Formats: sequence, structure tokens, C-alpha cells
Amino acid sequence: MSIQGFFSTKSVSGALASFGLLVFRVAVCAMMLTHGLAKMSNFATMSKHFDPLGMGGTLSLSLVIFAEVFCSIAVILGLFTRLAAIPLIVAMSVALSVHAGQGVAAMELALLYLTCFTAILITGPGSYSVDRLIWK
Repeated sequence: MSIQGFFSTKSVSGALASFGLLVFRVAVCAMMLTHGLAKMSNFATMSKHFDPLGMGGTLSLSLVIFAEVFCSIAVILGLFTRLAAIPLIVAMSVALSVHAGQGVAAMELALLYLTCFTAILITGPGSYSVDRLIWK
């Protein structure tokens, strides 16, 4: 690639854009998955203190684990990607509201994930996905 090509403002090809979306969704969701797996492995302890919505610790934590583990896996695979992004957006919105007023540093990670999952909702999975195989 020439130096001019590197700084080009032209759109990338469909295949390259789809590859970028694949890298993006796998990276973001793999990182989110680590948060969900940590919650899952400490479920008994965390459920006693985890109740951001006032629905009870067990239910609240179960919903977050569903989003962070199962929805992240679905997004990684590109399976029902836009639908799977919605619980992740809700979970990060709740996390953001829990940390509201604690300063930017406390809200930064939730805001970053919220932005990423919103971008995934808007763009979809790209061509390298199970959705593409299902919905050709």
C-alpha cells in the first residue's frame, strides 16, 4: 500500500470493512466475556451484594451474566448480532448509571463498552458471521 493509499479518505472495500467488524466485535466481546465469567465464578458471593435495579441480587446478577457471557458469545459468532447487542447495551447503561456522579474514571469503561455495543447494533456483524450464513 502506498503512503497515499494509507491516508486515503475513500471507503474500504466490503471485504475489508467486514474483516474490520469481525476484529472489532471479537475483541470487544472477548474482553466483555472476561467480566461475565468472573461474575459467574463468584456468583454466590456477588449475588448477595449485586442489585443495581432493585430486583434482587440473584435475578440482577443472572441478567448481567446472560448479557456479558451468552450475548457476548453470540456477538463473537455473529449470531443474531443486533439482537444480542441490546442486552449488552442495557447492561452497560445500568453500569453507567450506577457509576454516575463518581467521576469520569469510574464511568469510563462502561461508557467505552456502551459505545462499542451501540456501534455493533448500528453496523451489524458484517459478512464474516453466522448471521450472513443464515440470512444470505
